[in-house]
Amino acid sequence: MNNSGRLAELKAADYLIRHRYKILDYNYKSRFGEIDIIAKKGKYIVFCEVKMRDTDSIAKPMEFVDEAKQAKIIATTQLYLAANPTNLQPRFDVIEVFMKNGKIKSIKALENAFQLV
Repeated sequence: MNNSGRLAELKAADYLIRHRYKILDYNYKSRFGEIDIIAKKGKYIVFCEVKMRDTDSIAKPMEFVDEAKQAKIIATTQLYLAANPTNLQPRFDVIEVFMKNGKIKSIKALENAFQLV
C-alpha cells in the first residue's frame, strides 16, 4: 500500500474513533481479500472499506467498491465471524476519503453501503 493509502486508512480510523466507534482490527486478511477496518458501535460490528480519491475525480470513491469487491469483503467477513463469534449485527460501510494535492480534504462515512446478497 502506498503512503497516501495508509494515510487515508489512518484518518478513516481516526474519524471512526471520534464518532464513538471502537476499532477491533485493521487490515484483516483472508484468502479472499482484506477488510480495511473492523469496528463496533452500539449493536453493530462494522466492516469498513476505505476508498480514497482526488476531489477532482470523475467518480466517487464508493463507485470503486463494485460487486466483485463486495463479494470479497463478504467472504472475508464470513471467515472473520466464524473465527470471532459475536451477537452484534454485521454492517458494511464505505469510508470515502477525498484528497487534493496530497492532503485530505474531507471524509464521508456511508453506513450500510451494501448488503449481503
